[in-house]
Amino acid sequence: MTNLMKSGTFSLGDRKVTRMGYGAMQLAGPGVFGPPKDRDTALAVLREALASGVDHIDTSDFYGPHVTNQLIREALHPYAQNLVIVTKVGATRGADASWNAAQSPAELTRAVHDNLRNLGVDVLDVVNLRIMGNVHEPSEGSIEEQFTALAELQQQGLIKHLGLSNITATQVTEAQRIANVVCVQNHYNLVHRDDDALIDELGQKGIAYVPFFPLGGFTPLQSGILSSVAQRLDATPMQVALAWLLARAPNILLIPGTSSLKHLQENLAAGELVLAEDVLAELDEIGRKRGEYAGS
Repeated sequence: MTNLMKSGTFSLGDRKVTRMGYGAMQLAGPGVFGPPKDRDTALAVLREALASGVDHIDTSDFYGPHVTNQLIREALHPYAQNLVIVTKVGATRGADASWNAAQSPAELTRAVHDNLRNLGVDVLDVVNLRIMGNVHEPSEGSIEEQFTALAELQQQGLIKHLGLSNITATQVTEAQRIANVVCVQNHYNLVHRDDDALIDELGQKGIAYVPFFPLGGFTPLQSGILSSVAQRLDATPMQVALAWLLARAPNILLIPGTSSLKHLQENLAAGELVLAEDVLAELDEIGRKRGEYAGS
């Protein structure tokens, strides 16, 4: 059995969670749309995650839509006292599986109530405002109206803590003037390191940083280098990429997602993988040479 405590803990709102969590997005059907291919396995993955020590699950009611939240409720409700469920609002899904911005106060309020209903709770642990921007890249612009709407729902007692997703450092500062921010979810990995300074700044403030796409945006050459390192360590590339993220900063929380029991255990085992200094230096070089590789 994997010992997730080896990955360490960090604060998420008023709770300490193990740094290796689980992301539920892949439990939905292809394209994060519709029901899972294997419902029984999806439920088993959720139960196994908690049995393995996961106490932090990431989800959203626009996954499916509604699918992952309903699976979480079926598999895990009534929820363990130590489980923190983080959801996000700010988008809807079209009938064609498109991702559409839903950022007005009315749409955000509706989304919060959808999450409450489908998760079967009276209060949401953490709600991230997902700014659509350029879909997977943040773009500047005021988020005051959206974050104020969520802060008002927090004041009504429907949300414990607030976070942000797909945002810039300027937007974090703007949000913090409105309400406390406990976590930030952005695209970050070995080669996509635009948030290096933001991660360190958030860490100094005790704010968790939750990277998505831990293997997204790699060139074939970069993937080859990562695979070579993984082979030497008798690990998978995903495990090495996750272990590097854990080593990068103590405020990083991971939410690798999978719909496979085998891959779940492989991902969680990354929390026990310790990378030597020379390996970390070799992996860091991948990110530093990002521009060089991109042009090759």
